Amino acid sequence: MTTPSLAKRLVAEGIGTAFLLAAIVGSGIMAERLSGGNLALALLANALATGAALVALILAFGAISGAHFNPAVSLADALQHGIRYSEAAAYSAAQITGAYVGVALAHLMFRLPLYSASQHIRSGPCQWLSEFIATFGLMAVIWGCSRVRTTAVPFAIAAYIVAAYWFTSSTSFANPAVTLARAVSDTFAGIRPVDAPPFILAQFAGAAVATVLFRWLLPASPREAARVVVPHAERP
Repeated sequence: MTTPSLAKRLVAEGIGTAFLLAAIVGSGIMAERLSGGNLALALLANALATGAALVALILAFGAISGAHFNPAVSLADALQHGIRYSEAAAYSAAQITGAYVGVALAHLMFRLPLYSASQHIRSGPCQWLSEFIATFGLMAVIWGCSRVRTTAVPFAIAAYIVAAYWFTSSTSFANPAVTLARAVSDTFAGIRPVDAPPFILAQFAGAAVATVLFRWLLPASPREAARVVVPHAERP
């Protein structure tokens, strides 16, 4: 399998992350407007829309870039020797840029200001623990399924994220790029900018612990490293 050029992979990561954020924020706005104040119904709609978008986007971009859409996933892939650390940094930049673009597009579609600092309070040890668990679980699903059931990965990730919306008190951001971008959306999906850094630290910690654990639980073949969707040759 020929690996696409870095430029193509970065474009795929940027576009995919933009659509992911448009789905998260846009569905949150629509759900809040149509739910009549029923927060449980709004959260359900937001979760289902996010899960559906994830399946479609991973299937669309997985063969190009691995469909990370998440700096924590890119760093974990680098730890597993799937991509170089310099590539992980470039992936992260593309993902963060795409995330901000996606938020702007969602706001434009619903006639809201391009960006606005969120007032949605998401703080405290319980929420930080939730983000650690949410990201640990996400990486566990990725590493476990990508080693033995590659074709199931898009559906497994989406199913996990939909579930994690409900079993974590933070509603499972599990993604530093998503967290940063949602801080500039004063909508149902938002997070106060001041609350974002602890979320991000917890997310990277959860991803790192899960990656180290699965390196031991399911050792990779010396000739192949796990990629989110498509296995690829381990870098030198």
